[in-house]
Amino acid sequence: MKDVHFCMAFVHDPGTFHGHKKILVPADLKGLKVRPGNATIGQFMTLLGATNVQASAPEARDVLARGVADTITFPWGSIILFGIDKVVSFHMDAALYVTTFVWVMNQAKYDGMSAAQKKVIDDHCTTEWAVKLASPWADFEADGRPKIKEEPGHDVYPLTPAQLEEWKKAAAPLQEKWAENVRKTGTDPVKAMGELKDALKKQNALY
Repeated sequence: MKDVHFCMAFVHDPGTFHGHKKILVPADLKGLKVRPGNATIGQFMTLLGATNVQASAPEARDVLARGVADTITFPWGSIILFGIDKVVSFHMDAALYVTTFVWVMNQAKYDGMSAAQKKVIDDHCTTEWAVKLASPWADFEADGRPKIKEEPGHDVYPLTPAQLEEWKKAAAPLQEKWAENVRKTGTDPVKAMGELKDALKKQNALY
């Protein structure tokens, strides 16, 4: 992102499938209509034989209620926030994906700032500030899971180790495509992924 000034990035609390049907393994998605959480998940759904249904978050409940979509990938708290828990019954109890949010600004605007102005920006473009922004949202989303489990008529189901392994294998082509794109930027994807996994291990967050 050489044309912008990078400030910070963070992800939301992991999302998963919430829908009209129980999805246990990748093969269960074939023929289903899915509202994906982001472009990567959209690619994943297509890879697995599903059809993507594009809808904004506020429109998601309606497309599920009308049967335009069979399932949605969404974080837990937002399922309740948008009333989606009123129209779906099955919830995969596994961390399927996250969406990355990046705060950037026009590089020319940053370059045109005074030293004092740049310091204000730089002092807030830190990991600590990313945590401050992301944590309340992550807590909100995570709190949705036990609330949905307590609601009547909802099946919050776990995956077996074998089923989870199927999902990891199914996602391998996405990582290969990512690695191909990373190489085009002059970065070593193996090194980059290794650094990410090392950082996740230190935070006890490697899945």
